[in-house]
Amino acid sequence: MKRIGILTSGGDAPGMNAAIRAVVRKAVFEGAEVVGVRHGYAGLISGEFQPLSISSVGDIIHRGGTILQTARSPEFMKPEGQQQAITNLSDQGIEGLIVVGGDGSFRGAQALARAGIKAIGLPGTIDNDIAGTESTIGFDTAVNTAVEAIDRIRDTATSHERAFVLEVMGRDAGFIALAAGLAGGAESILIPEVQTTMDEVCERLVRGRDRGKRHSLIVVAEGFAPGMQVGEEVRRRTGYDTRVTILGHIQRGGSPTALDRNIASQMGARAVDLLLQDQANLMVGVAGGRTVDVPLDEVVGRKKAVDRATYQLALTLSI
Repeated sequence: MKRIGILTSGGDAPGMNAAIRAVVRKAVFEGAEVVGVRHGYAGLISGEFQPLSISSVGDIIHRGGTILQTARSPEFMKPEGQQQAITNLSDQGIEGLIVVGGDGSFRGAQALARAGIKAIGLPGTIDNDIAGTESTIGFDTAVNTAVEAIDRIRDTATSHERAFVLEVMGRDAGFIALAAGLAGGAESILIPEVQTTMDEVCERLVRGRDRGKRHSLIVVAEGFAPGMQVGEEVRRRTGYDTRVTILGHIQRGGSPTALDRNIASQMGARAVDLLLQDQANLMVGVAGGRTVDVPLDEVVGRKKAVDRATYQLALTLSI
């Protein structure tokens, strides 16, 4: 294999640039060329190709976002869109494609693999909801961003003796909320995977207030309920002076942590190895600090489960 393509698709995640850098430099080291596809699958259809060199990926390992940019592409879900993408790949002489993204992006890679394109997926999403890997590119950075916000909010919450609700990303998964809530010592963590009533939440807050706690902090994943709704319920039921903070896309930006840079680099290099070994239709994940190869067919459409023991631990430690 002499020419490899790479694209980033779906939501951006800190560490994607580190993965791009690793793919390019590993491929060049092994004697192959790399072509970047701008704007994900949309660019694959419209022909937005960009040769990548060692120098073009210099000084990007610390940058958030993706230098290839990303976009969603409803057209790619149609057979004619996929056929146009395949034609463009052939015209460019691209023999293998590396896709960095989440479950939706992997569905696209799976479709290309079934059509005969050698495709490798790298899990890039802050949600950490991809099966077959302990962590995804961007998750650690997003959690650290949320923890920093918790620490800052706790200062003002203590000063004013208020309850604060912090809404974090997680439409279908509560991994960010759970990890940040545990690390930040939140009184309650509300995630889509665990049924929790507002009665339970408010009872915990009242018990804490009766023990003399000067503030309370609730971390809620957006998929559980809107933060403003949770804050209004807390205010109505407890009489607490309650404030709501919504982190939103702040969690997606910023310089990636060392962990995200490292796993992205390891995953990117491994993806190149797999293509040069004529292997495809795989995702590169991490387990126990090492890369693992997982068939895309065992990843796509599978929901990664939140660790209930960790959730229970968070509740236990917040008494």
